[in-house]
Amino acid sequence: MYGYLITKKNYIKVLYMKNILITGASGQLAMEIHQELNQSVTNNYIFTTRNELDVTNIDKVNTFFKKHKIELVINCAAYTNVNGSEIDKETANAVNHLAVRNIANICTEHKSACIHLSTDYVFSGDKNTPYTETEATSPLGAYGQTKLLGESALQHSDIDFLILRTSWLYSAFGNNFVKNILRISKERKELKVVFDQVSTPTYAKDLARFIIFVIENKLYRGRQDVYHFSNEGVCSWYDFATEIVAQAGSACKVLPCRSSEFPSKVTRPPYSVLDKAKLKTDFAYEVRHWREALINS
Repeated sequence: MYGYLITKKNYIKVLYMKNILITGASGQLAMEIHQELNQSVTNNYIFTTRNELDVTNIDKVNTFFKKHKIELVINCAAYTNVNGSEIDKETANAVNHLAVRNIANICTEHKSACIHLSTDYVFSGDKNTPYTETEATSPLGAYGQTKLLGESALQHSDIDFLILRTSWLYSAFGNNFVKNILRISKERKELKVVFDQVSTPTYAKDLARFIIFVIENKLYRGRQDVYHFSNEGVCSWYDFATEIVAQAGSACKVLPCRSSEFPSKVTRPPYSVLDKAKLKTDFAYEVRHWREALINS
């Protein structure tokens, strides 16, 4: 839990603080949000892991909301194992869909708002220009399907909500592509990375800063909308890996290959670049290029 000690100096500030719940506290994004918070924030941020709050249990969610008088929930909780979602569809659906429905119902009861994180995997990737928020969705696997059902659960509620779709998330925390490439490049003289999957990396710290900006300026109020957020630019996994290795100063050689060389239980969208024009316009917000973000990560 992140907040302030109640002293004479900050009593008034604490008095008007709103309680903000962040689920999935052990994940990359929630940990970046926690790290980015400072004494200038005007709200009380409460972080919960799966063990502390099981979002698939509606009674526990309701009890938590009542106890803490939650104004807004940032739902970072998700089952993000794309291959695992094909094997354990029940768990993927419970976390990515039914839990979001629980949150939407409880938010309705308590007149709370929600910022929910979603994915580029709601798209099929069968086009070659960036996807806008209004384009038809057509997920290729269970992960994208369950995330889309979660979006729908929020969209059929009457609460204020923002759905933020993002792509290729990485950070200093958890397990992600950047950390894997850095590790492998130290162990091998060369590695193969697919060049036929194209999107844009998202530095979780940049997304965390945007979310805090929205919260602290109360820009989630009165909105029921979907937005896209990633860093700027376009690249393949091969391009991304090449840049990671180059910035690390590694001698490891990165070789391009096709997805068919790495058989998978699920077909991933070959192109899932997200158009961010709507977000940049509506929030007057600038997003930096993925290379700049990587250099500063």
